[in-house]
Amino acid sequence: MSRTSSLPASFPSPAPAALPGSPASPAFPGSACPPARPVPLFPPLRVGRAGRGGDRLRRALRRRRRVVSAALAVAAAAALAAGGARAQASRGAAPPGWKPPPPAAVRLVSAPVRIADGATVRLLRPGDRVDVVAAERAGPPRVVAVAARVAEVPAPERDMGDGGALVVLSVPRETARALVGAGAAARLAVTLC
Repeated sequence: MSRTSSLPASFPSPAPAALPGSPASPAFPGSACPPARPVPLFPPLRVGRAGRGGDRLRRALRRRRRVVSAALAVAAAAALAAGGARAQASRGAAPPGWKPPPPAAVRLVSAPVRIADGATVRLLRPGDRVDVVAAERAGPPRVVAVAARVAEVPAPERDMGDGGALVVLSVPRETARALVGAGAAARLAVTLC
């Protein structure tokens, strides 16, 4: 069935369309459409590669983007390194290359201490390190001095009997005070370090 035969009889049959380059066909009678005009000839459009000039421009833009990206990466790495050191310093960590000052010299004094067990004192030699423990009747034992250096072990006294033995320790002044106070109220013992 043709298209023209399917139209009702009240419509006129359409005129054949004008071909490009042919003279314009008249408009339909009673139509508001303007008459058809010829299409001018033009060269075909090329999609994709738009000639050598466009390629050069694209390559230059790509190169510039790479250079900018590399510069941003280097700047970010430098900022991270500088900011990381500053962040460590603000958190209390020592900055790189910083050396702590030498420890302040602690003045040691000689403190004679009577140890309850004389046989233990006979095992000690000058230069040994000992912890001094005070044993009180009322409470648990407590450590009075830690890693005190034995300065001297005097000869045992004959008439002391069970009174213990004397040992001279080299300790800081505050520890010497604690040893004297503990020796007056408790029995002292030593452990070798």
